[in-house]
Formats: sequence, C-alpha cells, structure tokens
Amino acid sequence: MSDDERSPLLAEASSSSKNKGAERHSGETTPLLSSTAETPRYDGEHDDPNTAGSIRSRHSQTPSTHPPNEQKSRRWPSAIAMGILGLIVVAIIALAFIVPDAVQEYAQQAAVLEPTNLSLDSITTDGVKARIQAKFRLDGSRVQNDHVRRIGMATTWIANSIGTEETKVAVSLPEYNDALLGTAVVPPLTINLREGYTTDLDFVTEISPGDVEGIRSIANEWLEGRLDRLRLKGATDLTLKSGIIPLGTHNIVESMVFEANKIPAMPAYNITRLNVKDVPSPGDKISMVAEVALSAYNEYPVELDVPELAFDILVPGCDDDQYIIVADAVTSEVFVKPRADVEVEVHGLIRELPESLTHVCPNTNSSPLDLLLKQYMHGEPATLFVRGSSQPDGSTPPWIADILSSVTLPVPFPGRSLDGLLRNFSLTDVHFTLPDPWADEGDPNANPKVSGNVLVTAGLPAEMNFGVNVTRVRAAADVFYKSKKLGELNLKKWQHANSTKVDGKSGEEATLKIQSRINDAPLNVTDADVFSEVVQTLMFGGKPIQLDIKAAVDVKVVTALGQLIIKDVPAEGKIPVKPLSGGKDSLAQLVPKVRSLKILDTSATSITLQALVNITNPTPYTASVPYFDVHVMSNNTVLGRATVEHVDVVKGVNSEILVTAKWEPSASGSHGRHVGRELVSQYLSGYNTTITVKPHRKSIPGQDILSEILSRFNVTVPTPKLDLPGDTPDERSHFIRDATFHFLSSTATFTLVSPLHYNTVYIDFVNATALYNHTETIGKIIHELPFQAPPGKSTTPRLPVEWSVGSVGYDAVRKALGGRLKLDAHAIVDIRLGNWKEEFWYRGQGIGASVQL
Repeated sequence: MSDDERSPLLAEASSSSKNKGAERHSGETTPLLSSTAETPRYDGEHDDPNTAGSIRSRHSQTPSTHPPNEQKSRRWPSAIAMGILGLIVVAIIALAFIVPDAVQEYAQQAAVLEPTNLSLDSITTDGVKARIQAKFRLDGSRVQNDHVRRIGMATTWIANSIGTEETKVAVSLPEYNDALLGTAVVPPLTINLREGYTTDLDFVTEISPGDVEGIRSIANEWLEGRLDRLRLKGATDLTLKSGIIPLGTHNIVESMVFEANKIPAMPAYNITRLNVKDVPSPGDKISMVAEVALSAYNEYPVELDVPELAFDILVPGCDDDQYIIVADAVTSEVFVKPRADVEVEVHGLIRELPESLTHVCPNTNSSPLDLLLKQYMHGEPATLFVRGSSQPDGSTPPWIADILSSVTLPVPFPGRSLDGLLRNFSLTDVHFTLPDPWADEGDPNANPKVSGNVLVTAGLPAEMNFGVNVTRVRAAADVFYKSKKLGELNLKKWQHANSTKVDGKSGEEATLKIQSRINDAPLNVTDADVFSEVVQTLMFGGKPIQLDIKAAVDVKVVTALGQLIIKDVPAEGKIPVKPLSGGKDSLAQLVPKVRSLKILDTSATSITLQALVNITNPTPYTASVPYFDVHVMSNNTVLGRATVEHVDVVKGVNSEILVTAKWEPSASGSHGRHVGRELVSQYLSGYNTTITVKPHRKSIPGQDILSEILSRFNVTVPTPKLDLPGDTPDERSHFIRDATFHFLSSTATFTLVSPLHYNTVYIDFVNATALYNHTETIGKIIHELPFQAPPGKSTTPRLPVEWSVGSVGYDAVRKALGGRLKLDAHAIVDIRLGNWKEEFWYRGQGIGASVQL
C-alpha cells in the first residue's frame, strides 16, 4: 500500500516510525469488538460505578509519545467525522505551492486536527445536517526530515493562510467495488498556515448517504468481527485561493485506512429495567409487552438527537442464516450528549409466537425457543438480533429505513440463572411399587416406582408480570442422602399439574405454587449401601429423615401467547420421609392373621400351601407388590419361603392377602427339621411364638441389586394366628376344644378343630397323658391306628385310656362322674398330610372334660 493511502491526515497518522510500531502492537492486542460479559444486569448485579471513567482511562493509558491533545484525536468516530475535513485541509496545503512534494509531506506529518464536537443539526429527507467543530494547527516538530520541515515552515509562513470555496466531497469504499459511502457539502473555509497558530473551525455540512448495499456489507463484516481494516477514498474538485490570488480548481483523491484497533466496538450497555406484562389486543386477544430501559456511556465528542425508530426483534432459527421475527419494537427519542450516559427506552410488542419458533429443529430434540431459554436460564447471554423495521413509521425518512432494514445487529441479552427458582419441594402421600420381575431390561417396570403428591413453590422474577399457569411437568432428578447419591428418579412422561400465583408482600417477589401428582416414577437405585442405610434408619430409627433432590425440570406453561415448554429448569429441594411409626415397636403392629389355609401340594419333606392373611400396615406409606419372595425363619434357620404376587398394600388393615408358602425345614438339614418341629409344636400348644421374615438375593427376580439391599434386613413378627371357629377368643386359640371320658369302657373322645378349610389331616399315632391339676396323672392314651381330622370340628374315635388307679387324678375323675373337670394333656402325635409326615409334641392346659359312665 502507498504512503498516501496510509496517511489519513489526522494526528495519529503522521506519527513517527517508532509510534507506528506502538500502533501496530496495539492493533494486534485490541479486539475488534468488545465483550459485553461484564455488562451490568437489571437483576441487581451492577458494575463498578466508575465504569465510565475506567473506559476513558483505558484509552488514556495506551503507551504513546503523543501529547494529551493528540490522544483525544485518536477517537475513531471523531476521526471519521473529521475525515472529509482532513482530506481538504492537507490537499489545500499540498496544492497551494510550487514545491508540492515537500509541502505534501510536511502537511501530512505536521497537520494536527483536533475535533471538539460533532452534533446532528437536523435530519432531512435526503440525509443529515451535521455541525462540525474542530481545531487545526501545524506542528513542525512532528516532521522527521529536517529538509522537508524547513521548506514547509518557510512556505506556510509566506502563504500565511489559504481558503476554499464550497466543496462537495464523495467518500467511497475502494475495496467494495468503489461503493459510494456518502457525500458531504463543505462550506467555504479559511485556514491559518503559520506555525503555532490555531484555526477554529465551526461549520454545518450536509451529509447524504450513498449505496445502502455498501453500508450493509461494512456493517455486517464489522458485526461479525471480520473487519480488520477499513479503507476510505475521498474525491472532490477543490477550488483554492490565497488571499485574493486564485489558485485554480484541482481534482483531489485521497485515501484513509483505519486499522481494526481504530474501529469502535459495540458500546457496553446496562439493562436498567425490564418489565414484561400482558396487554389487551384488538379482537379480544391478549398480547405481551416488554418494556426495556438501556443505559450506555458515550465516550466520543458526538452529539445528536435520534428520533423514534421502529425495529424488528429476531431470534436465531434452526439454520445459521435463518432469523425468526418475534416482536415489534419502538425506541423512544434518544438524546446523545458528548461523554455522557445515554438513556434509551424500548417498547416491544409480542402478538403471537410463530410456529417456527416452537417447532423442533430437524435431527434435534430442541426448538429455537428451547435453545434461547436454555441460554437465558443458565445465566449465559442469549443473543437476540435487531433489524430496522421494513414497515417503519411514516415520519421516518426513507433513507434511514433503508439503511436500518439492511443491517441485522446481534445484541447479547444478559441471562438470568434460575438456580433456586424452584424451591420448597415436598412429596406426600407416597406410594411405592416394587419392580416387575418379568419386565425386560431397560423397561421402566424393571425399577422400583414412586408415586406421590408434589408441591413446589417457585419464585417469580420481578420482571415477570404476566399471567402464567403450569399445566404439566416432567423431570429427571438425582436423590441424595447425607450428600451421598442414592439413586435417580426419572419422570419421562408428562404429569398433570396446576399452579396458583401468590402475590408477595411489600418488597417481596411473587411466588407460584405448583401442584402435581406423579405416578409410577421409576427410581433407579445406584448405591446399595446408601439405600440400605436409608431403609435401616426408616425401620429402626424412629425419626424422619431428609432426602435431598436435585432435578432438571421441564414445565409446560400456558401464557396469553399460547403454550410454552421451558426445559431443564434447575430445582433443588428436600423430601421429608416419615419413619415406620414407633420404630422397632411398630413391627409388632403388623399383627398377621391367617383366615384361610389350603394345601396345594405335599412331598415327603415339604408342604406347599396357600393362605389368606390379614395384616396391619403401620407405616404412612402404601405399596404395590408385583412379586416378592422371602425366607421364613426361626432361630436363624430357614424353614421355608413365602411368596406374594400382585398385592396392593394400603394404610392400616389389609385383608385377605393371598400368600403362597412352602414349608420345608429339612432343606436346612437335620437341625432345620428339629427347629421346625419345635416351632410347630410350640405353636400348636398355644405358646407365644414368632417367625422371622427375611428377603434374600432372589426375592425380586431380575433385581439383584435391590434384592441384595433388602436381604440385609429382616422382620420378626408373631406367628400368624389361625382362624379357628369358636365363640370366644379363648376357644379360637385351642385345637382341642373338649374331651369326654367313658369311665366303664375306659375310653375317651376329643373334639378337634382343624385350621385347614379344604384338606383332611390324618393322625397316625397318639401317645398322650392326661393330667389333673397340672401334675396329677389321670391316665395314658396310646393309639396306633390312624384317624381323620377333617376341616372344621370333628370328634375322634374312642381312644383307649389306661387309668392310673389309686392316683389323685383318678380319684378326681371318679368324683366328677356325670360332671366336668379341667385337665391338661401332654402328647406326642404323628401327623400325616398327603405325602408329608412329621412327629410333634403337644402341651394343652385347661381342656374342659366331661365324665360319663
């Protein structure tokens, strides 16, 4: 590039080679566009109050050898405003003398043009009238070549001053096919050329815009950060005179080059107020209005009044080059003062949400609105785009409308983190569903499920002053206990919800109460140890616990503009979990009771039976059990197993739960058979016995982790009471109701009550002793022939009695002849049920017996 092209006739353009090196360094380290990441927000986060001063100080601290006045001349808007004037001033000096080469070099290096003010005088239908105020002087000390400096100073001293007639200057863009940037009419000027003298310039020029496409190309490259330099070319026919001596008319063409670091960045702005509210619209419709107040600092000596302008507000579409119009905006009249804050009021009207805004983009799961809200809610600047309206107000000059509508300006909109927006999370009326053992892997039914009523309180940002109703929610949540992750709760399906707005007290934000019922949300347990700790605390701790939840919530919201889906709203809360009532003591409240007993199958070592069991649920929870298998134990020995299927456990009494059990003590060896025999003998004898129910590693088929967790716990409960016929509780607790002794025949019959409703028990052998007063023997009964004990009440055949003649017991029987007495019985019996046979002992007390001849 020629020296002429790189000499923009301003103070900084004529610096020494050393200063040029400093400028090159500055150009490499200064970004084309400044960041707005530190822009203060309307939500209360403010920058340092000395921001404006800091902005100015960054310019003043740039390393340079120029005096302070030269530093002021570095401001690019002032330079571009004075550019046309600078071209004329240097051209006047360069062409006015006989030695143009030396004078031109002197003029380029010695000329100092200091713009002091640029103001907009008026806007016309063809352009603007701008008032330019500046100071001009020649400073010979800036010229490096001594020969050029002496010639220039001598020539300008002789000439004293020089003047021009009215001049029309055209500024074009050589690197954009010579597109016309604009034209300006400069009135006659007179400039003092003597060293040390200053000329005050103050005039009004008419500026008309040129090719809109050229302006648009520059603007777009600047906005996209691709404009590393800008070259302007000024052309004019300049008529000169010195005093009364005419110097002719000369065609002048001069170039100016602005490097990237000399091109101003988008000014940082602060959103001082944002208010979004519903407003009525024609046709009984509701629209939404956004009122925004902006503040920015004008660091340049530029003054102008900007009339009301109309803009389109756009957001990015699915494609990079696609934009979606979402609102019409109108700015207030803006008064720009030099080096002062500029206040702008913007009113945006949203009539409806375009379908393209909410439609999911191809090959993705998100719409343009989803992406925009995601950025905003995570505190990241969401980029909006502003473009001049294609249908401006009638008072807007066409040339302004053409320029504004041809440029799309990206505007970072400060995001607002919604962390903590959803709070006071609670879950009540909880219902648990155990996994379906036959569900395929990956099927939600293969996990435990949780149902319950959800109540969430959401804080509404102060700027949200429009009607909103939450209709559906879904979420993916992590559940923690004592900061340790317990599992994952996944609500992939939308759940119905409703919301109620609660106005805040003075100075407090409004809140939104959201209620929803979640149904069968899969709970994937990820840490067996943590889950085990939770279960143990709930069963035996006797105190409530707190589970922490961290969720990403999707919300369907109905507004005046229609239905929106807000995705991934962060939510944190606590779920209070009630313990089993009374801790360990609550287990006694289970009170199992067998109402019906049916034998399904027998073998030599086992009995498979089915029973209807009543049980009391002491917990505040309900549950659905598709399949659950447990070991039945006594004295730490497995005696059998019990299985339930498709059971819904409710609060309080649960009636007629169908339980299938297999009694097989011999599976635990001879010791197991002994423990089982002792348990049944004590149970038949009316002792207070207990059994232990313990899950095992296959309790829920296909759920090894959950089964492993549950296998760490066991519940010991009273042995279920059998449903025996009888009129009193005492009768219903005895298998032998009464006895009849036949004194002369030395026989006895007994009334038996079988707990089985469908099967017959066979008694193959009896070896019994009847006692009076707990210790006195009455007689012995040994019977080796089998007899039946059918369902319900039955009477045994006459069993032979061997009297203990002469004993106190025998005398008691004789005295009770024709009457009744109470006796005890000790017996060993062999019982047979199908293919199964076992020997038991029996101890009975207070058996009513009648004595007959």
